[in-house]
Amino acid sequence: MRISPIDIQKKEFKSRLMGYDKAVVDQFLELLADEMERLRRQIDDLREELDLTKSSLAEMRDREATLKETLVTTQKVTDELRANARREVDILLAEAELKAERVMRNAEDRRTQLIEEIQEIKRQKIDFETSLRGLLERHVRMLDLNPLSLDDPHHEARLLEEPLPFEADEVELELDMPDATNLEDGDPAE
Repeated sequence: MRISPIDIQKKEFKSRLMGYDKAVVDQFLELLADEMERLRRQIDDLREELDLTKSSLAEMRDREATLKETLVTTQKVTDELRANARREVDILLAEAELKAERVMRNAEDRRTQLIEEIQEIKRQKIDFETSLRGLLERHVRMLDLNPLSLDDPHHEARLLEEPLPFEADEVELELDMPDATNLEDGDPAE
């Protein structure tokens, strides 16, 4: 049975000739002692529970602080990783742009080179055509200058009378060379 402070205040002991009834007072004191023991145990249990709750609370606060630190560290690392990733992307994009510019420049240089080669080939073609045309025109003029008349019976006789080209060269060489007889006389050839 639980005893409240009001119960203690309202408790009345029967009096006898020499004071209160000792058995009732002893019984009440024993009841009070039991109640005090129960309350002391309850207080001890509550203190123990409070200590456990305080240590759990302290542990939870430590965990919370650790979690906050971890979260802040994780956020920093995440931000750094994002920044590094952005930098790497920027570097890769810059390198890709440079490579693309280099490829475009090389392609443009090659295109210019091919255009120049085509123009050179066209110029050479024109030179060749001009040379060939000139050669053909000279041969046509030569053919026009020496018309062969197949009807002319004296033509073959004329061909026999004309000097051969290599004979004409020998005659010219003989005229250009000094006379051996003149050299023996001591006269220089003119």
